[in-house]
Amino acid sequence: MYNILKKITDPKTGNTMQVLLLDGLSSVLTIKDLDYALEMALVFNQNSHSGCEYSVRGSGKIYDKELATLTHKNLS
Repeated sequence: MYNILKKITDPKTGNTMQVLLLDGLSSVLTIKDLDYALEMALVFNQNSHSGCEYSVRGSGKIYDKELATLTHKNLS
Protein backbone atom coordinates (compact mmCIF):
# COMPACT_ATOMS: atom_id res chain seq x y z
CA MET A 1 0.00 0.00 0.00
CA TYR A 2 1.26 3.45 -0.93
CA ASN A 3 0.39 7.03 0.05
CA ILE A 4 1.08 10.40 -1.58
CA LEU A 5 3.09 12.87 0.51
CA LYS A 6 2.77 16.60 -0.13
CA LYS A 7 5.75 18.69 0.99
CA ILE A 8 4.86 22.29 1.74
CA THR A 9 7.49 24.98 2.35
CA ASP A 10 6.57 28.24 4.07
CA PRO A 11 8.12 30.99 1.92
CA LYS A 12 8.49 33.35 4.88
CA THR A 13 10.21 31.01 7.33
CA GLY A 14 11.56 28.26 5.08
CA ASN A 15 10.03 25.63 7.37
CA THR A 16 8.76 22.52 5.63
CA MET A 17 5.86 20.28 6.51
CA GLN A 18 4.77 16.99 4.98
CA VAL A 19 1.13 15.98 4.87
CA LEU A 20 -0.60 12.90 3.50
CA LEU A 21 -3.23 13.36 0.80
CA LEU A 22 -6.76 12.39 1.76
CA ASP A 23 -9.46 10.70 -0.27
CA GLY A 24 -13.01 12.02 -0.71
CA LEU A 25 -14.04 10.59 2.67
CA SER A 26 -11.28 12.41 4.64
CA SER A 27 -9.32 9.18 5.10
CA VAL A 28 -5.67 8.83 4.10
CA LEU A 29 -5.53 8.05 0.38
CA THR A 30 -4.21 4.51 -0.07
CA ILE A 31 -3.04 3.23 -3.47
CA LYS A 32 -2.32 -0.46 -4.05
CA ASP A 33 -0.07 -0.15 -7.11
CA LEU A 34 3.34 1.59 -6.95
CA ASP A 35 3.32 2.49 -10.65
CA TYR A 36 -0.08 4.16 -10.34
CA ALA A 37 1.03 6.06 -7.21
CA LEU A 38 4.20 7.27 -8.99
CA GLU A 39 2.13 8.34 -11.98
CA MET A 40 -0.19 10.35 -9.73
CA ALA A 41 2.77 12.02 -7.96
CA LEU A 42 4.28 12.91 -11.34
CA VAL A 43 1.04 14.54 -12.52
CA PHE A 44 0.70 16.44 -9.23
CA ASN A 45 4.29 17.70 -9.52
CA GLN A 46 3.76 18.80 -13.12
CA ASN A 47 0.63 20.74 -12.14
CA SER A 48 1.93 22.26 -8.90
CA HIS A 49 2.19 26.03 -9.23
CA SER A 50 2.50 26.70 -5.50
CA GLY A 51 5.93 25.13 -5.03
CA CYS A 52 4.61 21.98 -3.36
CA GLU A 53 6.43 18.73 -4.03
CA TYR A 54 4.78 15.32 -4.11
CA SER A 55 6.36 11.95 -3.42
CA VAL A 56 5.17 8.42 -2.75
CA ARG A 57 5.49 6.65 0.60
CA GLY A 58 5.22 2.91 1.04
CA SER A 59 7.03 -0.23 2.19
CA GLY A 60 9.18 1.86 4.55
CA LYS A 61 10.55 3.99 1.69
CA ILE A 62 9.88 7.36 0.12
CA TYR A 63 9.94 7.45 -3.68
CA ASP A 64 10.80 10.95 -4.91
CA LYS A 65 9.71 12.85 -7.99
CA GLU A 66 12.90 11.97 -9.90
CA LEU A 67 11.99 8.28 -9.72
CA ALA A 68 8.45 9.07 -10.88
CA THR A 69 9.85 11.02 -13.83
CA LEU A 70 12.27 8.23 -14.77
CA THR A 71 9.67 5.48 -14.61
CA HIS A 72 6.94 7.45 -16.39
CA LYS A 73 8.86 9.68 -18.79
CA ASN A 74 6.51 8.87 -21.66
CA LEU A 75 3.68 10.73 -19.86
CA SER A 76 5.27 14.17 -20.12
